[in-house]
Amino acid sequence: MGCGASSQKDAAGGGPRRRPGSVGDVVVFLPGLRVPRSVDLAQALGGRLDRSIVERLSALRARVVEMAMQESAAALKSKRRAAARHGSTTANLLQALEDYLPVLLGLVKEGSMLRHTVQFTWTNQEDNAEETAMADAWYEVLSVLHLMAMVCFLQANTLLLPRSFGDGYAPRVSEESRRATVDVFLKAAGYLDCAIRHVLPQIPPELRRQLPVDLAEGNLKALSLQALGQGVDKQLGLAIDSPKATLAVKRRLACEMVKYWQQVQESIPDLPGSDGWGKKHRLFVKWKYVEAKAAAYYFHGLILDEGNTEKSHGMAIAALQASEEFLKESKRVSEAFHATPPTSRSPTPFGTAKYLFDKIPKDASSKVRINQDLYTQQKVVGTPPPLPDFALALTPEDYDLPSLDPLWNKEDRRQ
Repeated sequence: MGCGASSQKDAAGGGPRRRPGSVGDVVVFLPGLRVPRSVDLAQALGGRLDRSIVERLSALRARVVEMAMQESAAALKSKRRAAARHGSTTANLLQALEDYLPVLLGLVKEGSMLRHTVQFTWTNQEDNAEETAMADAWYEVLSVLHLMAMVCFLQANTLLLPRSFGDGYAPRVSEESRRATVDVFLKAAGYLDCAIRHVLPQIPPELRRQLPVDLAEGNLKALSLQALGQGVDKQLGLAIDSPKATLAVKRRLACEMVKYWQQVQESIPDLPGSDGWGKKHRLFVKWKYVEAKAAAYYFHGLILDEGNTEKSHGMAIAALQASEEFLKESKRVSEAFHATPPTSRSPTPFGTAKYLFDKIPKDASSKVRINQDLYTQQKVVGTPPPLPDFALALTPEDYDLPSLDPLWNKEDRRQ
């Protein structure tokens, strides 16, 4: 039992680990894909386990290895992949992982003597060590759940890339895709929440300290919160497009988004920035946190401006000016994020981002001008008022580890 790191190897074996020069269009950031290395399960488990289970386990894991390697290799290509093709491959990989997990869990069932029999190896993305190996099947379960969540992030990114509908209009992201993405984010958060609550506690503290930063508890929590924050972002975009949604509803969603991204910043561990992934990850979190603040102060300012006092109008101006400054900062951080290797591109803004770009500069300047004419001829400068504190509404989708594959019942009877 233990953990070891090797260097200068990639997921396919041999040669330095390849790092993508570009990851194409990014709406949803994920820190690369952790990819499993091939393992000779027949040699490790032969004679200890019924051959049918060993063969089933080997076939399912080999399928996951092959599909994960293909998905990881696709990330090395700078050209945008066709959304339909990419959506199908990620769905197939997620299904492969879901098929593998019930059989894998037999190695860690209560009373099993097989938990530490196999040395499982995965390549890392954000960690300085290029790969991590552990003779603990719970490490394999943890890695599988993390990969399932990252596949959901890939699916969400694909859904949020503008596409042409052949109706003569410019490419766009449909309302249907945006609604579907919220469910995908909640599913990803559910996998990560399960990993934190049910799998990490099974790994002894000394081994938990040797986990790669990709699987550190803080990183898993930050990624789960990121999923929820981006889910609220899509809800806000849908509310902006809905004539029935009130300013109060939009402000609440924007303020909740700020809290999610603030919690992401508080949870995320100290990521190494030597290879770009860590630096890019931190920049993404900062970008989205600042963008959320721009939205929250904007809608808060509009509501304050509905008051009938000089004080309320003054606070409204301060909030709108803060919104404009946060929007400018978010543009700067966004540019830095996309320029950081592996480089990426930002698709045409839509939803919340497009609305903010269109409305904040215009509304902030007009409100300042109108209120200055009403109350004073001097420039209004004030500290932005505090944002309202709302309870967070979005929570991870409930997910529990699946039941054991029926093959293990046959094994128990045999023994």
